[in-house]
Amino acid sequence: MLEIYNSLTRFKETFKPLHEGHVGMYVCGPTVYGDAHLGHARPAITFDLLYRYLMYLGYKVRYVRNITDVGHLEHDADEGEDKIAKKARLEQLEPMEVVQFYTNRYHRDMSALNVLPPSIEPHASGHIIEQIAFVQKILDKGYAYVSNGSVYMDVEKYAKDYPYGKLSGRNLNDIVTETRELDGQDEKKHSYDFALWKKAAPEHIMHWPSPWSEGFPGWHMECSTMGTKYLGEKFDIHGGGLDLIFPHHEAEIAQSCAALGHESVHYWMHNNMITIAGKKMGKSYNNFITLEQFFSGNHPLLSKPFGPMVIRFFILQAHYRSTVDFSSEALEAAEKGLQRMQEAYARLLKLQAGKETTVEVAGLRQRCQEAMDDDLNSPFVIAALFDSARAINTVWDGKGTISEADLAELREIWKTFAIDILGLRLEEQGAGDDKMKAFNGAIDLLLGIRLQAKQNKDWQTSDKIRNELTALGFQVKDTKDGFEWSI
Repeated sequence: MLEIYNSLTRFKETFKPLHEGHVGMYVCGPTVYGDAHLGHARPAITFDLLYRYLMYLGYKVRYVRNITDVGHLEHDADEGEDKIAKKARLEQLEPMEVVQFYTNRYHRDMSALNVLPPSIEPHASGHIIEQIAFVQKILDKGYAYVSNGSVYMDVEKYAKDYPYGKLSGRNLNDIVTETRELDGQDEKKHSYDFALWKKAAPEHIMHWPSPWSEGFPGWHMECSTMGTKYLGEKFDIHGGGLDLIFPHHEAEIAQSCAALGHESVHYWMHNNMITIAGKKMGKSYNNFITLEQFFSGNHPLLSKPFGPMVIRFFILQAHYRSTVDFSSEALEAAEKGLQRMQEAYARLLKLQAGKETTVEVAGLRQRCQEAMDDDLNSPFVIAALFDSARAINTVWDGKGTISEADLAELREIWKTFAIDILGLRLEEQGAGDDKMKAFNGAIDLLLGIRLQAKQNKDWQTSDKIRNELTALGFQVKDTKDGFEWSI
C-alpha cells in the first residue's frame, strides 16, 4: 500500500517519484458550466507552479488536468440536477455546447494567467466506457451494490477492510453525524454510501447505457478512472482545492482500493481557499468574481481593472496552503509590488557591468532554491527577489557597481525564478496588447518633448507636461539617462 502525504514539506528530502526521472501528476480541473473565477485561478496557478518547478528540477512530467462535464450535481455529489444539464436547459442549448463554450473561455483565462497547458486534458464525458468498467470492478470485489438501477459504494463494508477517512481524518461516526438527509436516500443502505453510477430521471439530458440502467457516472468516478488510465494504477501526485479532500478525494481513495486492491496516489497536495470577508469564494455562495470581471473592472467590489499578472502575483504572494482573503485594496498592493518587480527587471536588463561588485547579490540563487524546496514557498522567493531589487536599484542610481559575471548570474536567476518558475511576465506591461504599446509610446513621446524642453530651458513647457501627467496619476522620475515613468 502506498504511503499518503498531505504535502511535500521538503522536495529534495521528501519527494521520491515512483519512476526515476518521471512524474505523473493529476489535478482536478474545472466543472465547465460558468466563467472561471478567482477560486478557479488559485489551484490552476498553484499546480502550474509545481509543474514548472518539477520540470526545472529535470523531471519529465505527465500532467493530467480533467474537465468535469458530467455527473457534478447541484446539491450533493449524489443528488440534484447536473449543473451543466441545468445550464443547457435554461439557455436552450445542447449540454456539449455549454461545455465547449466555457471550456474555451477557461482556456483563454488560463492563457492570460500564463498557466501552462497540461499534457493531457481528458473530459469525463469522453470516458464513460472506462468509468462503467471501473464500477464493475468494484462490484466484482463486493464493495458496491445495485439499487433501483443505481450503483452505490458500500462504505461500511469497505471500511472493514480499508481505513476509510485516512486522508481527511474522519471516521464513519463523524460522517453519519454530518451527512444531510436528501431525496433518494432510501435507495442506499446507509446515508454515507456514495454513488458510483446514477440512474437517470426521465428529464435528465445527459445519460448513457450501462449494465444497470440508462444513467451517468457519479462525480468521484471520473478522477479515479482517468487518473489511472493515463498515469497508471500507481502515480505520484494528485492535487486540488482543500474543499475536495472530503468527500471527493476520500471517495477516490476508496474507489481505487476497492477496484485495484491498493491506493493509487503517492502524494496528495491541496491549495487553501480564497475568501471574501472570511467566507469561501465560490459559485455555491454566490460571492464569486469572475476573471473576466477582474480584467474589466466590472464588479462593485473592484476599484479598477486588474491585469492577469496582478492576479497571478496576488496568489503567489501567499503560500498555497494558507488562506487568502480578497479585497480590492489587497489587489492594489499586489499591483504595486508587481510594478516594482517589473521596473527592477527592466533596469536589470539595461545595467552596465563594472569592474567589481560593491552591492550584495551573493546567495540569491540558494535562497530561491531553498524556498521552492520548502513546500513551494513562493512568498519567500518573491521576498528574495525584492531584496536583490535593492541592489539593482543601487547600481542603477550610480551608487554601486556589479561585475560582468555577477550581472550575468543575476539576470539568469531572475529569468529562472521570476519568469520560468513563478511564471510572471515581467517584460510585458500589456501582455502584447497593441493598444497598450501605443499608449506607452505616446507617453514616451510626450516625455521626450518635455526632455527637449528642459534642454532648451523651456521650463514652462517642461513643468506643464510633468504637472499635468502627475495630476492624471503618472509618476515621472528624471534619471541621468533621461526619464522613467509609471502609473
